[in-house]
Amino acid sequence: MPPLKYLSAYPAHLQEQVRRLLAADRLGEYLQQRYPERHPVQSDKALYAYVMERKQRFLRNAPGIDKVLYDSKLDVLRNALGLHTAVSRVQGGKLKAKKEIRIAALFRDAAPEFLDMIVVHELAHLREFDHNKAFYQLCEHMLPGYHQLEFDLRVYLTWRDLAQ
Repeated sequence: MPPLKYLSAYPAHLQEQVRRLLAADRLGEYLQQRYPERHPVQSDKALYAYVMERKQRFLRNAPGIDKVLYDSKLDVLRNALGLHTAVSRVQGGKLKAKKEIRIAALFRDAAPEFLDMIVVHELAHLREFDHNKAFYQLCEHMLPGYHQLEFDLRVYLTWRDLAQ
């Protein structure tokens, strides 16, 4: 069986459970039972509104976001879930930084819980740049059950890779 690249940081017993589901060809069924719906956020405009609503609810005082979009060029393995960037440009003698959130286009067809998890993750980077304890506490505050959703999303990515 190939290595579980998205789950390599998780304990061996969890990886073993996923391997058993894969061996029995039941991982897709398990994911479908847990996450049967697909979210309706399909356009970049809808995604921007979706992200801004969550930002307003939890991070009112955080820096603004200039652009939010699905990006078909994001490499899921390298940038795992999404990308939060600050693009600096010179405008009339002043340096302006524009904040962007890009989410891999494959998540257009994901469960609403997965989109929530990705958005919360990228929004948390507005306050905490590193993946430290404070970062994960903020994620958990914005989305209770964040850690389970992150694990399940990684299981989904594993299934998706192996099903192709």
